[in-house]
Amino acid sequence: MINTKRRALLQVGVGSVGLAGLPVWAQADWPSKAMTVIVPFPAGGGTDAFARPISAVISKSLGKQWVIDNRGGAGGNLGAGLAARAAPDGYNWFMGAVHHAIAPSMYPNLDYSIENDFVPIAMVARVPQVLVVNPKKVPGDFKAFLEMAKANPGKLNYGSAGSGTSHHLAGELFKIQSKTDLTHIPYKGAGPALQGLLAGDVDLMFDGLGSSAQHIKSGRLNALMVAGSVRNPAIPDVPSAAELGFPNYTVTTWYGLWAPKGTPPEAQARMLAEIKKLPLDALIKDGWAANGAEFPDLTGAQFGAFVSAEIKRWAEVVKVSGAKLD
Repeated sequence: MINTKRRALLQVGVGSVGLAGLPVWAQADWPSKAMTVIVPFPAGGGTDAFARPISAVISKSLGKQWVIDNRGGAGGNLGAGLAARAAPDGYNWFMGAVHHAIAPSMYPNLDYSIENDFVPIAMVARVPQVLVVNPKKVPGDFKAFLEMAKANPGKLNYGSAGSGTSHHLAGELFKIQSKTDLTHIPYKGAGPALQGLLAGDVDLMFDGLGSSAQHIKSGRLNALMVAGSVRNPAIPDVPSAAELGFPNYTVTTWYGLWAPKGTPPEAQARMLAEIKKLPLDALIKDGWAANGAEFPDLTGAQFGAFVSAEIKRWAEVVKVSGAKLD
């Protein structure tokens, strides 16, 4: 019969063998190397515009680089799928956006689930969308633009970050509420779409204020309307949709951070602690203000619940608008 002491030693030995194949979370050493955050859109778009200053601040704070990996394509779904399959080791992160709450209603065969394959960390920015136009092609006054659109059905076109993105759905909603016919031109990301607008390849765009603010202030683009009930302090002279007779036209672009499911809770907690410090940093505080953005206190399960509610909301918008992939 095995005595008590020997049995205890054997149990410890078996336990050690069982744990030998599992990754060990060395909290004191994290991070011991550079981390990667997949941004599922090209450089120059709204998601990228907010990810870069966050990367700079977190890299400095943690002493290891937070490297941005731009993986654009399929309306943000290509990068999301890659992030969902990334190693959940505390060194891989995902910066997504409102587009990923729209995708389930637009793409029937997604290879990821934003609700089931990721852990929500925090919302990092929220900005209103704004109707921006190329001043060489479209009048700088909303009333004149609306008259032009109604007099030329199908001739004015609007760019978007891709089919099924918030830019696309914002355009479809506007068409319904304004009774106009605009032609949708999808790009592979908000950055390329914005460049197309600046070049005059498209006439207008429903863009997140964060990526278009600098071009509005420089005069390269004209902002005709803020998609909401109030004006935005970053562009106080631009009327809200409600002022212009569209009280129900509200489209907000938000951005958030997720971790692949299975990421150690300790890594999640450490990253969340870094995220919570961001609004105190001058680079973030000033940058968000300049872009008309807010940094909501929406983290963890609350952020996850918000995303689930957004999925339901956009599903209804897709149904009512009849939006389809181009």
